[in-house]
Amino acid sequence: MVDVKTHRMPIGGEWVESESGKTMETINPATGEKLGEVPLANGTDVDRAVRAAKRAFPDWSRLEPKERGKRLSDLGKRIAPRVEEISRLETLDSGNPLVGMRGDVLRTIETLEYYAGLAYEFRGQTIPGVHGRLNYVLQQPFGVVGRIIPYNHPFQFAATRLAAPLLAGNTIVIKPPEQAPLSALELYREIAEVFPPGVVNIVTGDGPTTGDALVRHPEVPRIAFIGSVETGRLIMRNASDWIKKVSLELGGKNPMIVFPDADVDKTVGLAVAGMNFTRSQGQSCGSTSRLFLHESLHDEFVEKLVARVRKIRIGMPIEEETEMGCLISKEQFDKVMGYIRVGQEEGAKLLTGGKKPDDPRLQNGFFLEPTVFDGVKSTMRIAQEEIFGPVLSVITWNDYETMLEQANSVIYGLTAGIVTGDLKKAHETAARVEAGYVWINGCSNHFLAAPFGGWKQSGLGREESLEELLSYTQTKNVNVNLNF
Repeated sequence: MVDVKTHRMPIGGEWVESESGKTMETINPATGEKLGEVPLANGTDVDRAVRAAKRAFPDWSRLEPKERGKRLSDLGKRIAPRVEEISRLETLDSGNPLVGMRGDVLRTIETLEYYAGLAYEFRGQTIPGVHGRLNYVLQQPFGVVGRIIPYNHPFQFAATRLAAPLLAGNTIVIKPPEQAPLSALELYREIAEVFPPGVVNIVTGDGPTTGDALVRHPEVPRIAFIGSVETGRLIMRNASDWIKKVSLELGGKNPMIVFPDADVDKTVGLAVAGMNFTRSQGQSCGSTSRLFLHESLHDEFVEKLVARVRKIRIGMPIEEETEMGCLISKEQFDKVMGYIRVGQEEGAKLLTGGKKPDDPRLQNGFFLEPTVFDGVKSTMRIAQEEIFGPVLSVITWNDYETMLEQANSVIYGLTAGIVTGDLKKAHETAARVEAGYVWINGCSNHFLAAPFGGWKQSGLGREESLEELLSYTQTKNVNVNLNF
């Protein structure tokens, strides 16, 4: 049995309960066991966190950028000895496989070091003007930043997405996902050893109660969110009560375009990796869930794809040999199963998966076999709507212009994959596909310093780069009359 704990949340350097005394359960999605309870923060709690962040802001923002960067580096160094412990907690709370969560924590350390190095990129700018005047530009922090984290990589996002706001001189209030809040609370134990009280605050709770209060708070001028398009739209509407800067990294229905000259075996591997079957069970906005496969490769490719997918080891996430864990909740499981039924009703051919695994150990969790549909038309719902689960749709093509039109026919525009040895065609397609992040002969990987973000309904703004850092600053022009 799991050692169930009642947790508190860190506000202003203190661990506190919610003002109402209400709590929420968090469960292990692989077993259904209760892991613990966390406070259900309401508007009063959010206000308390914002005020703590606001009090900490003047001193924090006056620190030299290199000192703020050093604190980020120090945080990474404190996390390093705890990789295994944190990975196991993350696995229990999120249902993601241990191997993948270990990778998340290691990438977190690397990302914190990257942002620490950007402390020297705050460079001034002067503007030529008339004789006797000095005209220059400053980049200054907003103040308090509200950051709302998704459930697919809770620790990695909580730790890495505080880096840019803090380095820019802001303080922050983080709302972790209600489905998996524990690793963010554990992260704070290291934050408290590095950052002054109030610089980082965490409010646990749900979206309607806690997240909305943070978005609407008049003293939070900068909001950042990772999650669904529907919630992103709601955040934009609610943030408009006050003029705020909002960045959104939202959903995707991303194409992987396979040309006739592609190496079948290598590309099958890319297709499986691009779906993120083995890291987050397809619960990734960047998953290339629409496979545009040239008809000349279809039969051989699909046969090998199905064989490869069936070899994925589904098991208890905490076990080393497990490649694929479980979905985050019953709600998400039911949603994905609903799309599988819709796909069959629309006439797509279910090649593999589409049901719970037979393993009796997995019956109490939200496990779902990796699923592949063939014969998918680009107008079907499973080809138009984000499923956010382990469902891959194969769409066959033979005409380039028609294929490209279909690839761009969705409301999303986050990522795309292109597989071909014809680099001229690859670069042409990369320029024409409507996506913010494109892989040629690759998939899924993110590269630090390369701006990540979406087109169309997939979001606003860029992350994981210098662009993200600058997005947490405001531009101020100063004009000096030297002859006064």
